[in-house]
Amino acid sequence: MSARVVIVGASRGIGLEFVRQYREAGAQVTATARSDEGLARITALGARALRVDVATAAGASALAWPIDGEVFDVAVLNAGVYGPRTSGLQAPSQAEFDAVMHTNVLGAMRVLPLLAEALAPGARLAVISSRMGSMGLRANPSGWLYRASKAALNSVLKDASLALAGRALCVALHPGWVRTDMGGEGADLDVADSVATMRRTLAALTPAEHGGFLNHDGQPLAW
Repeated sequence: MSARVVIVGASRGIGLEFVRQYREAGAQVTATARSDEGLARITALGARALRVDVATAAGASALAWPIDGEVFDVAVLNAGVYGPRTSGLQAPSQAEFDAVMHTNVLGAMRVLPLLAEALAPGARLAVISSRMGSMGLRANPSGWLYRASKAALNSVLKDASLALAGRALCVALHPGWVRTDMGGEGADLDVADSVATMRRTLAALTPAEHGGFLNHDGQPLAW
């Protein structure tokens, strides 16, 4: 039987590349996007496209009924935004804070319970986090709202791993600095290479990595 995969946040970049690669590997893929353009890109790759917006309660709950009764071997939560590109202690506006935290953190807390009900025994579940969320590895304060959101996402993943212990292997993954709309043209990793290594890392997960924060190549990262 081919693998069954769900990707949340797949309109472009890393999420869409996950769809492309899993489809090329013969997997049955369900993927979400907010826009018509994103849904069309997913459909063009032969995947099932669902309109889901994790930033709102109603938008996130739109994932519930289409996956009711489904069983997935791999679940990747990729939905995220960067927010203001600050370089120091520049306070975000209320709207900026809400947009980033609602998408990157509250969105995950809304979607993970839905995905948890649809995981096959021994499934792999990953949230796409960032090394920028690490406190142990932090060396500058750039993008501090994004950093805060990814540190919070790591906490959410850790709790999910405790709730899902024995049912699924759960990790937070840093995709690397990737050439996407978010990462920019100066980034050092092609999106296809990033996703290929993350797929290998997910496939090779063992209980020892459960609840961990890993680089795209599987190396552990400091929280």
